[in-house]
Amino acid sequence: MTMTGRATALDSTVPQQGDAGSVLVRADRGISEAHVAASNDASGQFFSERADAVARACHAMARRFQRGGRLIAYGEGAQRSDVAHVVVEFVHPVIVGKRALPAMALPEMESCAALESLGHADDILMLFCAGTPGPRVAALLLHARECGMLALVLTGERSSAGDVDGLEFHFAVPSADALVVQETHEMLYHVLWELVHVFLDHRGGDG
Repeated sequence: MTMTGRATALDSTVPQQGDAGSVLVRADRGISEAHVAASNDASGQFFSERADAVARACHAMARRFQRGGRLIAYGEGAQRSDVAHVVVEFVHPVIVGKRALPAMALPEMESCAALESLGHADDILMLFCAGTPGPRVAALLLHARECGMLALVLTGERSSAGDVDGLEFHFAVPSADALVVQETHEMLYHVLWELVHVFLDHRGGDG
């Protein structure tokens, strides 16, 4: 066998860069498609089952805003990005002509002290957690209940945690995947923002 022939035979046994790239692309595509499917399934199930509660929450929020209440948001870890997002969503409406609604974020540290100092009975407390509510979320929820705030808790899969038992607006996403949960939460608070304005624009909060 000539040198050229041996080189050709050797090359045929080594994976080419293009082949490896194609394998990686196919793997990435498969992962992406699986994630999109899981996210669509979870959000579809969530909004199908909780549509009525979402509408009632928006109506209750609109009434609080009409009485001078504010949205107060809190979350830990990755949920801090959702806290910042939802506050901006309400304070700086992206649709021309929609009113700015008061909203603020609680600090991750000393959050309970901040809520006790800043919170009022007409305020709305929105709590984010990817899984089961932790001690700090539970403490904030307890204070909100004691002083008459409207509370919305956005979590992952519904658990048996006593802190949210009986809470009217506990929005639990049916998934154990934190990314899927966060994506559905993001869709939810965009829907909340839009429907709150629908009620405000049609004076639905008066009822």
